[in-house]
Amino acid sequence: MTDAPFGRLLTAMVTPMTPDGAVDSAGIGRVVEHLLASGHDGIVVNGTTGESSTLTTQESIDVVRQVVDRVDGRAHVVAGAGSNDTAHAVHLATEMAAVGATGLLVVTPYYNRPPQRGLLAHFRAVADATDLPVCLYDIPGRCGIPIETDTLIALAEHPRIVAVKDAKADLFAATKVMAATDLAWYSGDDVLVLPHIAQGAVGLIGVTTHLAGQKYAALIDAALAGRRQEAIALNRELIAVADAVMNTSQGAIMAKAGLVELGVIERATVRLPLVESTPEHLEKLRAGLAASGLA
Repeated sequence: MTDAPFGRLLTAMVTPMTPDGAVDSAGIGRVVEHLLASGHDGIVVNGTTGESSTLTTQESIDVVRQVVDRVDGRAHVVAGAGSNDTAHAVHLATEMAAVGATGLLVVTPYYNRPPQRGLLAHFRAVADATDLPVCLYDIPGRCGIPIETDTLIALAEHPRIVAVKDAKADLFAATKVMAATDLAWYSGDDVLVLPHIAQGAVGLIGVTTHLAGQKYAALIDAALAGRRQEAIALNRELIAVADAVMNTSQGAIMAKAGLVELGVIERATVRLPLVESTPEHLEKLRAGLAASGLA
């Protein structure tokens, strides 16, 4: 089995905020402790669900520093260093390394739609910037382009590019890359963790995991151990909450709302252009939590 360089259960952590939209340091501490108490051996900070696109560069660095300090070696801390500007991504990578991140998550450059040769050059430049291991983040639904199979195979030759967070939902493409490389594969789609593990993935970088960490940890353990029926049963238990978080509004919005429902944070503040959940969405979330045994 391929090693899991960043752990097996990771959450792309929200960034708690005060009512005026400032970063809530106390809330960060509460979310970190909640995740560590619910089966996580890794946390991704400054990713999409952390609202990295509306944090300033300094805020992003400061949030990673706070999480590193709070985790205090108890789990991996993987820092988002994604940008559609390669120079900015390199700067983020070096700053995240300086504040103690143990790995980097680097998303496909978005909006400018570079050719695959551009992706190769971009990811290699970021991986060359520090000594940290790198997880590529393949999410064409947000970035406009996929990291194609041949590109992933070529990137696997870089000594610090060690993993992929796959949110492409192409299981056949995933298995082709896994067969051709030693890249550690992480499901980047909460609802596909079981089929991904069945064909060789090592774990999950999730969002619904904010609310159902222990169940996802048990699912991953059962799937990796070959306890098929147990894994299937857990996967089915999680359908309602995963559907409520991932298919109702937007992941950061719903994850924050869920953390409020569970009493982890006090408010579900997000930054524009995101907006907080409507009453109808909150009802669906509460129903999903209840149906999945999490209320």
